[in-house]
Amino acid sequence: MTPAQIEQFFAILQAANPQPVTELEYTSVFELLAAVLLSAQATDVGVNKATRKLFPVANTPQKILALGLEGLESYIKTIGLYRSKAKHLMATCRILVERHGGEVPRTREELEALPGVGRKTANVVLNVAFGEPTMAVDTHIFRVGNRTGLAPGKTPLAVEHQLLKRIPAKYLVDAHHWLILHGRYVCQARKPLCAQCAVAACCRFPAKTPA
Repeated sequence: MTPAQIEQFFAILQAANPQPVTELEYTSVFELLAAVLLSAQATDVGVNKATRKLFPVANTPQKILALGLEGLESYIKTIGLYRSKAKHLMATCRILVERHGGEVPRTREELEALPGVGRKTANVVLNVAFGEPTMAVDTHIFRVGNRTGLAPGKTPLAVEHQLLKRIPAKYLVDAHHWLILHGRYVCQARKPLCAQCAVAACCRFPAKTPA
């Protein structure tokens, strides 16, 4: 994709959705962190279903710890890998209470030091909660970056670096949401909806491969 095509690509996405938001449901930074931690290899819909029951009962590190491991598991058992996620979330809550006064830290280093929190999760929290221009490359963004020619790369980190380098600064804060939503609903893995795609003219995919 040329710089002109990239500008057009994001201008179109912005016009269609001026204020994009995550589809994970949360009302605090901690709820967001917990939801993102639980969302690994799971759908936002599935996570929301579980947290709608969990958060009214326990939506702070202290309250999660008070539930105990089995108590926490009982709320999130519908989510894939729930046992390991429960252990990670409990350990994260303990660190938040002991080292951060129960607050979610604002630096990548401190976030990535939390159990179960990798670069992608840290990027989501930094972007969504704190408004930083980070790029959390999930399967959707990885696919869109490669398929469209926007940011080709063999690894999520390579795609992340390409996106940060190529996306105009004015679009960066919201680009993460636009790309995820585009990959989730239009540029789908098996059958991309090229005929319905508003940014098809900027994309290298339709010209080379039949939809």
